[in-house]
Amino acid sequence: MTTADRRGPERELWVEDPVGRPRLPDPVRTAAVRAVILTSLTLIATTVAFLCTVAGSSLAFPMVLASVGGTVVSTWGALDVWVTRQVWNQRHGVVSSPRSTARRLRKERRQARRQAKRTGREPARARPGTSQGDVAGVRV
Repeated sequence: MTTADRRGPERELWVEDPVGRPRLPDPVRTAAVRAVILTSLTLIATTVAFLCTVAGSSLAFPMVLASVGGTVVSTWGALDVWVTRQVWNQRHGVVSSPRSTARRLRKERRQARRQAKRTGREPARARPGTSQGDVAGVRV
């Protein structure tokens, strides 16, 4: 019996498991990593400030100031993740379900435009400041 027979069937070194949700977009992930690093540095500065205070070191006051500044920067980092995520969703859209009302309305508008092109006239579009019953700003 050879060594290969005793080991059993060959397995792959790396097997990808399906994940329940897709990974974050790159800009959002970058902002999240930045926020985690800022938060960890703030926690380290806070711990050092506490230990310096207990020991009576002269570094205690500067470290407390660094901890307060780090808290402000960490809060900014968390807000940056949130804003980056919102911007990504607005620019690239969110996944809509087939039952979505917006999708149905878009489909109806697209069909109306195609129908209007077939009949040879441009569909009427509402202009800003005019209501549905207005034509070129004149009430009907």
